[in-house]
Amino acid sequence: MNAIKDKTNLKTKNMIPDYDWLFDEASSQGKKGKSKSKFMGKLVRLNLKSILLSLFIYLFQSSPIYMTPLLTANIINIATNNAGQAFTPEVWGQIGLNAGIMLFCIILNVPTTVLRWKVASKMLRRTSAGIRSALVRKLQSLSITYHKDMQTGKVQAKFLKDMETIDAFFSATINNVLLTLISAVISTIIAIVKEPIVATFFIVVVPINVLLSATFRKKIRGVYRKYRIDTETMSARMTRMLEMFQVTKSHGLEKTEIGMVNSTIEKVEGSGINVDNTLARFGAWSFVVNNSLSAVCLIFCAILAIVGRIGIGDIVLYQTMFVQISGFVTSLVNSMPTISSGREAVESISELMKVTDVEYNMDKGVAMQVSGNVRFEKVYYKYPNTSQQVVKNFSLDVKAGECIAIVGPSGSGKSTLINMIIGFLLPSEGKLYIDDKSIEEINLSAYRHNISVVPQNSILFVGTIKENITYGLDRYTQEQLDQVVEMANLNEFLKDLPNGIDTDIGEHGDKLSGGQRQRITIARALIRNPKILILDEATSALDNISELHVQKAISASISGRTTFIVAHRLSTIRDADRLVVMDGGECVEVGTYEELMALKGKFYQLKQLSEIKEKEAEKALS
Repeated sequence: MNAIKDKTNLKTKNMIPDYDWLFDEASSQGKKGKSKSKFMGKLVRLNLKSILLSLFIYLFQSSPIYMTPLLTANIINIATNNAGQAFTPEVWGQIGLNAGIMLFCIILNVPTTVLRWKVASKMLRRTSAGIRSALVRKLQSLSITYHKDMQTGKVQAKFLKDMETIDAFFSATINNVLLTLISAVISTIIAIVKEPIVATFFIVVVPINVLLSATFRKKIRGVYRKYRIDTETMSARMTRMLEMFQVTKSHGLEKTEIGMVNSTIEKVEGSGINVDNTLARFGAWSFVVNNSLSAVCLIFCAILAIVGRIGIGDIVLYQTMFVQISGFVTSLVNSMPTISSGREAVESISELMKVTDVEYNMDKGVAMQVSGNVRFEKVYYKYPNTSQQVVKNFSLDVKAGECIAIVGPSGSGKSTLINMIIGFLLPSEGKLYIDDKSIEEINLSAYRHNISVVPQNSILFVGTIKENITYGLDRYTQEQLDQVVEMANLNEFLKDLPNGIDTDIGEHGDKLSGGQRQRITIARALIRNPKILILDEATSALDNISELHVQKAISASISGRTTFIVAHRLSTIRDADRLVVMDGGECVEVGTYEELMALKGKFYQLKQLSEIKEKEAEKALS
């Protein structure tokens, strides 16, 4: 309990709370080896004060539920006992007292309902926001290797549909299950006080509903699990369809794509029908059982009245109370599908929250002043679950301000080296140092504030060109913005756009050409004034004229910062301080452009092959 208090103390008035810890060991094995969720128990203990306050208010809010039958029975008994007699002040007083109490309870329901919902709503909404925020933080903490294997559609289904189901799960627990249990207990206590034999009857017959619930529980949870998995698969397939839209249209594969998506839709339809049919059978049997028990109760109470054990008005009382108690149990039983689907949604979210392939930046400090020294010491790297080393025995000492070009054929390990410098990948063996500090010991998030990356494929979002360039920046000057616009040669096409730099570029920048998109990405990197600049095939999408402009901009921008360049056009890296030639994951040559050309080794061969390909391309286009 103290741990929970410590967690809640982290909250501030206007901050979304940190609820990541709710998913720590989200489930454990019970005595029979079955998964036993701890999530709901933690959630209840976290909100215990609010829950208790809500339940206390409910005692007054629900008073008409158990007071109205009791007072109605009193009035009927008064009327029955005084039938055929003249009204006396005493009789009027008894009826008036019962009627007054009844009216007071009914009116009291208004303020108590508003007050309870205010307490409950704040608790539910804040909890929902905390869990969603925890999920977002988890997604941001996952490693780049996990992200590459992650299906976007399934993650979206977890964040949207599963979170909506968890909201309903928690709301049903707070606003239905707990409140229903309280009402059932109060009604049962009244029955015991009034007539123990009737209460005994209630206790004997009502559990039949519980048996009915147990009979259907496993089936209901199974069909909900199948429905959830099929829905996630459909969501992932839809996301893929949208991403492949241009390819699909280009190759005339519309019917093929429709067929593949329809197959997942049909599975969702089938599993959805199975859910509906299961709930229909459950509801039908629940109706039969409840109404049959109600009839039995009526007959039982009538017999007790005939033998003089209870009054005529008590028949109404006990019948109403039995219907209420039975209704409470039915409500609990009917909550079972929501509870089952909620538990399934918790397991679904927990699958992601329990992923261990994450970047650990806690306890590594925040401040990180980077000079730009980078040193590899006998570094090896192999991807998880593989035995092949994609980088082998790599050593390189780069001083701050140096420009290093990394070249080599496809699959030689160039991108792996770049991803290690960024911190996306950590060496399997050996050490990588940033300013003489092991990359495993530094806060990668803080470190990356000092680097900028221009990837091979431009990554843009819906918004304006200006918003894409300044993404994530809180402060920048108009002079800085104008400077990077000039350096990245954006003015060449900005003048032709309707709103210039404030033009919306559409989804992924689809309204622009590949070269224009890449220049925006370069401007985004340069405006951050990084200590380490990484250009991974940064000019691959540019035409010769644009590349010339950008190369001039890059040459001007690398002054005073460490730069790593991966380039497919080997002529563009002539001015690099050193060239690192990779082949089969190993460094086979290191030197200046002139030194390697004179050596006539691997780089010389790559250069010759590159020139041949460029000439063949020019000939084909002429």
